[in-house]
Amino acid sequence: MKWIYIAAGIALFVKMLVLPNSAPVVPDFSIVESIVKDGGIPNAVTVIILRNRLYDTIFEVVVFTIAIMGVNFLLANEQPSCAIYRFTDQPSIVLARLGATISALVSIELAIRGHLSPGGGFAAGVAGGTAIGLIAITSSPEWMQEIYQRYHAATWEKVSVLVFIVLAAITLAGVELPHGEMGALLSGGIVPLLNILVAVKVALGSWAVVLVFIRYRGLL
Repeated sequence: MKWIYIAAGIALFVKMLVLPNSAPVVPDFSIVESIVKDGGIPNAVTVIILRNRLYDTIFEVVVFTIAIMGVNFLLANEQPSCAIYRFTDQPSIVLARLGATISALVSIELAIRGHLSPGGGFAAGVAGGTAIGLIAITSSPEWMQEIYQRYHAATWEKVSVLVFIVLAAITLAGVELPHGEMGALLSGGIVPLLNILVAVKVALGSWAVVLVFIRYRGLL
């Protein structure tokens, strides 16, 4: 039986390397060009997420919101953890906060210019959540909770979701802002604003989840 497999392997090798191959199929980029032209921005992925598939994106944001609410609900009846672990050595603190600064700058860049280059609201939110997580592993949980409450982060998270849903519904109804000049910072109509709202939502939602797990699990 093994000789059959060996013969089949040799035959496949001859076919792939010896016999002439058919001409490669050139992909059709006209679809990508039409998507870019339709959205008014060079980032075709953002056009698909926040324009062509906006109906799906609305529910993705809602699912993320429900997940955060679920974490709070499931852990609400548990006792807060007595042992909370975090980095206390100075080199780790410096490196983590340096990484947090870089992640925060990347988050702002992706939120503002994500419609012009690779990136977007979800990527910006993940970068912002990473920055918050790096600060959390080197800081006092009480201080993190105080900052969260002082600046009303939970309220801003809910407001960003509601504004996103309202603007998305208006866009789905056919009302759009002018696209502007292709490649400019203010191009893309309402897409840049939706990017920023998604970034705020994901970053603040990640902050809420980090605080909950620190409080009830002691995990950093």
